[in-house]
Amino acid sequence: MTCLQKSFSENFKNEECKILLDEPLKNHCSFRIGGPAEVLVIPLSEKVLIKVLTYIKERDLPFHILGNGSNVLISDKGLRGVTVKLMGGLSDLVYLGDGIIASGAGVSLINLCNFALKHSLTGLEFAYGIPGSVGGAVYMNAGAYGGEIKNVLYSVRSINSDGTDVTETPADELSFSYRNTDYMKNGRIITGAVFSLKKGNSDEIKAKMDELMAKRKASQPYTDASAGSTFKRPPVGYAAAHIDECGLKGRAVGDACVSTKHAGFVINKENASCCDVLELMEIIKNTVMNEHGVLLEPEVEILKD
Repeated sequence: MTCLQKSFSENFKNEECKILLDEPLKNHCSFRIGGPAEVLVIPLSEKVLIKVLTYIKERDLPFHILGNGSNVLISDKGLRGVTVKLMGGLSDLVYLGDGIIASGAGVSLINLCNFALKHSLTGLEFAYGIPGSVGGAVYMNAGAYGGEIKNVLYSVRSINSDGTDVTETPADELSFSYRNTDYMKNGRIITGAVFSLKKGNSDEIKAKMDELMAKRKASQPYTDASAGSTFKRPPVGYAAAHIDECGLKGRAVGDACVSTKHAGFVINKENASCCDVLELMEIIKNTVMNEHGVLLEPEVEILKD
């Protein structure tokens, strides 16, 4: 046991949180890749999250924030310091009336969509099936099938990285663009969000959700281990089309492979390493640049020390 592991365990043994030491991070992300976290903590409340951030700041420790782990590639060496996982905690979900839903950052998008359906609220159908958390979806302005989180967002609750400032920010005071938000730059940690939806017909909402889920499963490697779309949409065309036209479907490095179902996804066939995926991503980028003159930028977030 490291000094940090001993100190953290002693400091937080009576707090509302789950603590895991030397926990394989491949168990906490959809890519199923990643070495051990020195300390993995899942705070069950915002109050405990603030205490964790204060502890980290006072000791100047390295730390990483993890949502549902659905859009990340984690180093084979794992992560030193403290990894804070929000999924599994911060799970409040409340209907406030007039189409307004308040959600904790750790709520899954699927649960949020089903909650909206329960109250006959429309606007989130596009997000049904995106395998992420509310916090992660807001962080990167997740979207699909013509919809984006920014279009239904009312406000965002966040904490600065040392836990001293909790702020509720109206969505219209934030900057959102394609897979880009202020939170990717300002270091603040999203703890919750409020969504503004419209009243609709529950049967029509359910039909749309089922339609988009069926479309997703038919066109994407939905059951394979991946981090979703590997690259962002480039200024010209679509990443998947460029990759496919370059003949890269099925291209593999170790157990990392370009999906034969959808070229926009790199999948982990069984025991791919982070190094395998990074090498394959570099091959894809170089090939597309050389053959099409298009620069592909990663959409997957790479977590490493």
